[in-house]
Amino acid sequence: MSSESVSHSAEDVRLSTSEVGAGSRRVVFLHGLMGRGKNFTSIAKALADDFRSLLVDLPNHGDSGWTEDFDYAETADIVAAQLRAGFAADGPVAVVGHSLGGKVAMVLALRHPELVSALVVVDISPVPRDDGEGEFEHLLGTLSALDLAALDSRTDADEALSEPIGDARVRGFLLQNLRRVKDADSGRSSFAWQPNLHMLYRALPQIGGFPDPGGAQYEGPVLWVAGGDSDYVRDEDADSMRELFPRTTRISIKGAGHWVHSERPEEFISTVRWFLTRGD
Repeated sequence: MSSESVSHSAEDVRLSTSEVGAGSRRVVFLHGLMGRGKNFTSIAKALADDFRSLLVDLPNHGDSGWTEDFDYAETADIVAAQLRAGFAADGPVAVVGHSLGGKVAMVLALRHPELVSALVVVDISPVPRDDGEGEFEHLLGTLSALDLAALDSRTDADEALSEPIGDARVRGFLLQNLRRVKDADSGRSSFAWQPNLHMLYRALPQIGGFPDPGGAQYEGPVLWVAGGDSDYVRDEDADSMRELFPRTTRISIKGAGHWVHSERPEEFISTVRWFLTRGD
């Protein structure tokens, strides 16, 4: 994406979304850092009989517009404006957010509670912490340093990243963001990162933090899902979580790391379905 696509005000940011399913219940999915809405496609399809799902590309990701800097409140407000004008125009909807998307979902519920009927926060907490930042500093720093002009194919990129990023699944997740773009003047194509990679890399300290809620609370039901093998959610985070979200139910999914929904999809789907239909 070119620099001309960077927006200078939140009102100008366009979000790319897609819908899956035709059920009577509505649920919004917000992905993590360097993800995109389609990462939840298989989850949404499994819920399609009961739910209509909105898969959102968050600002600075996927096909959505860019912002100059990263700010959780601004990001939540952009999502809120989109929901208010469309998917949640007829009333509040459930929101599921993973990692960065989980923080955006929490801030959305705190700032715009009238839009959120229930909240599912996946493997993240509202506690500023920089330990996860180190992992993403390595990943995003490696992507930023990749010589895109030297690539002839996506296979070249995978091979170039295979040593610094040894996990093939993580490489595949990151390489979903690599796109061929054609120069309008020369007609030549080259590779480019679709997300606002360099801004996100600079903003990792802000992404690892959590904004001051200013005394706000969200009174709706909250499911707090942790990966059993992940350390992104800790016991000492519980007080901060329940201070902001007093109706929190916490569960841990065994055998799951940070990417709970992709590592243990069946357990994740059944857990989300149970929570969002438990009043029936």
